[in-house]
Amino acid sequence: MHDDVSLTTERARRVLTERVWPAIHSESAPLEVSWHELPGEPIAPSEGLALDYTPYEVGTPWGAAWATTWFRLRGTVPAQWAGREVEAVIDLGFDKDRPGFQCEGLVYRGDGSPVKSVNPRNQVVPLTQSASGGEEIELYVEGAANPVILDAHPFLPTEQGDIQTSSARKLYETRRLDLAVLEREVHDLALDVQVLLELQAELPAGPRRMRILQALDDALDVLDLQRIPETAADARAQLADVLASPAEPSAHVISAVGHAHIDSAWLWPLRETIRKVARTTASMAELIEGTEDFVYGMSSAQQYAWVKEHRPEVYARIKEAVAAGRFLPLGGMWVESDTVMPAGEALVRQFSQGQRFFEREFGIRSHGVWLPDSFGYSPSLPQLIRRSGFDWFFTQKISWNQVNVFPHHTFEWEGIDGSRVFTHFPPMDTYNSELSGEEVALASRQFRESRHATGSIAPVGHGDGGGGTTREMVGRAKRLADLEGSAQVRWEHPDEFFARARRELETPPVWVGELYLELHRATLTSQHKTKQGNRRSEHLLIEAEVWAATAAARSTADRPFAYPYDELDELWQRVLLHQFHDILPGTSIAWVHREAAAAYEEIRSGAEAVIDRALGALVGTGDSSVVVNPATAARAGVPPLGAAVAGDLPTAERTGLHETDTGYVLENDLVTVTLSREGHVTSAVDKASGRDAVAPGREAGVLQLHQDFPNKWDAWDVDRFYQNSVTDLRDVTSISAAEQDDGAAAVTVERTFGGSSVRQVISLEPGSRTLRFAQTTDWHETEKFLKVAFPLDVRAEHTAAETQFGYHKRVTHTNTSWEAAKFETSMHRFVLAEEPGFGAALVNDSVYGYDVTRTVGDDGAAPQVTTTLRLSLLRAPRFPDPETDQGAQTHVYGLVVGADVAEATEAGIAMNLPERTVRGDHGFDPLVTASGEGVVVSGVKLADDRSGDLVVRVYEGLGRRAKGSVTVDAPVSRARTVNLIEDDLQQDAVELDGGTAALALSPFEVRTLRFTLA
Repeated sequence: MHDDVSLTTERARRVLTERVWPAIHSESAPLEVSWHELPGEPIAPSEGLALDYTPYEVGTPWGAAWATTWFRLRGTVPAQWAGREVEAVIDLGFDKDRPGFQCEGLVYRGDGSPVKSVNPRNQVVPLTQSASGGEEIELYVEGAANPVILDAHPFLPTEQGDIQTSSARKLYETRRLDLAVLEREVHDLALDVQVLLELQAELPAGPRRMRILQALDDALDVLDLQRIPETAADARAQLADVLASPAEPSAHVISAVGHAHIDSAWLWPLRETIRKVARTTASMAELIEGTEDFVYGMSSAQQYAWVKEHRPEVYARIKEAVAAGRFLPLGGMWVESDTVMPAGEALVRQFSQGQRFFEREFGIRSHGVWLPDSFGYSPSLPQLIRRSGFDWFFTQKISWNQVNVFPHHTFEWEGIDGSRVFTHFPPMDTYNSELSGEEVALASRQFRESRHATGSIAPVGHGDGGGGTTREMVGRAKRLADLEGSAQVRWEHPDEFFARARRELETPPVWVGELYLELHRATLTSQHKTKQGNRRSEHLLIEAEVWAATAAARSTADRPFAYPYDELDELWQRVLLHQFHDILPGTSIAWVHREAAAAYEEIRSGAEAVIDRALGALVGTGDSSVVVNPATAARAGVPPLGAAVAGDLPTAERTGLHETDTGYVLENDLVTVTLSREGHVTSAVDKASGRDAVAPGREAGVLQLHQDFPNKWDAWDVDRFYQNSVTDLRDVTSISAAEQDDGAAAVTVERTFGGSSVRQVISLEPGSRTLRFAQTTDWHETEKFLKVAFPLDVRAEHTAAETQFGYHKRVTHTNTSWEAAKFETSMHRFVLAEEPGFGAALVNDSVYGYDVTRTVGDDGAAPQVTTTLRLSLLRAPRFPDPETDQGAQTHVYGLVVGADVAEATEAGIAMNLPERTVRGDHGFDPLVTASGEGVVVSGVKLADDRSGDLVVRVYEGLGRRAKGSVTVDAPVSRARTVNLIEDDLQQDAVELDGGTAALALSPFEVRTLRFTLA
């Protein structure tokens, strides 16, 4: 026979697209439409339904960017439609290629109850399965005119990303607002043809493919294109046999879960996400109610909380579906956060706040962490997941790697402490599956554990901007449940998948260390003020908890203090929200980051208010200067987590300052630092060892400017070629030196470059190893990357960069493609370069990105190895926010001379938890003290259950086994070990000697102790 494959497939594709899909609605009648355009922000649905409406003609432009328009739709079902299935068809001007990224609407009945959403790929509202004729229809549509930010040319700068700069031009024109008859048989035919057409395209040449093609030809031969509803059943009959042929016994099994992955903010502001969640969940509730086996999963307690507050009618439907086991709260986190940049205490709060919400609202807890789209995953995460009570972890973002293909799909992921968590990456490589033939075949073909395991997960639905699963996707799943040549598809809770996969993979493969995303590396730097706000907020709240717990434990009748549970919860929740993986990484529109800056200021104010009240209760009323130390190491005579009257503290010697012909010398009893007339560090000598931290003939603290125009994803990406050209910023506008009131010596340097200027105060305090840089930059560059370089005379085989509750080692070489891809990596408060006997660290108050290069010079004697560390300070991408980082920016960073991990940790903590001076009558002793080399106190607070128990979290920070103790300076009746969300463990009792609990910690172990105060 002749090869007629393309003839059949092209025929089927055209008939499906141009005839069958359009015929699913055979008759229609226009609705009577009226409208009301709101002048400002959205209003409550009850207010929307009560608006004054005026007549509207379909095709009239509506909706300036970010505006809301309410439409009222009225009509009568024609008598001749009796017994037929009727729905409304609402096309607000949709572009089917932009689901989730343009206008959307939530449909309400006349009584105010929500029905479902309409969006580019879900434009129908079911009304009745069997009309009686004459029914009166009244619907209201809350239309959101969200502008398309990510358009056909995806990365063009736009002013539409903020309501303050967006266009007043109306963006959309309605196309159709009708009642229509749904031809269910035609709809089923469309799905039959689509599934078979997509399946055959993935099959090899052979009998199965040929029989599908023949069945398609037979079906199209009996389908009358002018009488599609009348002949659809006959056409379907021709396809019945090939659709009934069962899957092979060894077929891959796909566990489908409905999904929408609604970004809590991205190319829309937070206020729009609230409505996106309501729209999507209303549609998913409607789909659950109309199906038998479909399940929908949604993460992020914050999103449930939004619906509860703003759309209680939708929330009631969610709760009902959760109780029925069809709507699945997933992930146990407050939001789907970034996991690289948040502090350890913040990630603990992501889990504790999320799980507490799910338990309070639904009586359940999540068993796994659902985080499909975040830009790399911290190596501390396995321990935090397991110690929060979770059993599994799910993501897929590593499939976006630029260079290296990740070798596993189902595996154990091991973190820095040795904890392992059972992990799955869907081999579909998407969290927005439509269950297309290509996606289903890809899952079967790519799954790397097929020798032992049978299946994978598919998150099914339109995501990012929401929308979720459609009835067409549900229809495809039904046909793919048991179909020859295809993977088998079933709707299933992820818990069931993970339980089965664990049984099948008795010895799963193991991946050790961070899950580094070889893409989106610039998210460590973009939108510096957002990152700075996050870092400061985290540390202020950690400090507020310490002082509030101390004041509460020492509360008396004369000086009462009530622990501010509600205030702290609210402040933490705002911080957690802004750790969402498109806010903290700096990849949202201008509106989001403008509001983030305001939110961080409110968080600062709220945290400071708690601190002021708590310290006021602790130091009493008086006029003495009391120095308070929130850090975990003593400073200038002030104990950690305690306070002392300034007059009782020892007076430190002043740092020496000398001007020379070539520059300046700053000297204290630990280090001697020399600066050039250009304000660069030419030497930094550790007096004890005599070692100079600065490489011979090099200068440290040099600001460097790169061109930065990635191939795509401007705010997200920095591509390796940015390194090909660099400009050292050497021109000096002014330089001066002076002694400071606190005994430090400082050199002030001012420079200009391009359209920008920078001012640095470089100082050395008495008794400190840290050369401190306080930098203010008036930044007005475009598509540039600002770094500061420290070439170190250290032969470091690794860098040690702080991560949550420890540090992560990365090699300094590029032997393999895996190492070469890590040309921009993450840090928290410090990064250390060390050789046996000597090291130097960089510490910072708001930096997350750095790079390292290793160079070797040879002067004929021993090779000179230089390890250059560079902090990433500022960028200037133009998409999605064309004004990213423009204006005044501040950084504080420092070079710690002669440092090891312990000193780097202490210096990083000190920089981020500075001492403060308050007025009072007396100091106070710490409520909690810890002893033992490497034992670090991470948090001190009262228990979340409001029992009044004291919770103390410590970790081992040096990467070695440690013994020590935690002492509570208050009467204690009981101590026990709890998990990170403060649940008791099976063997939880801790022996007490007075108020002291002994500790034995393994490397990087996080331990949470709970003390019952007598």
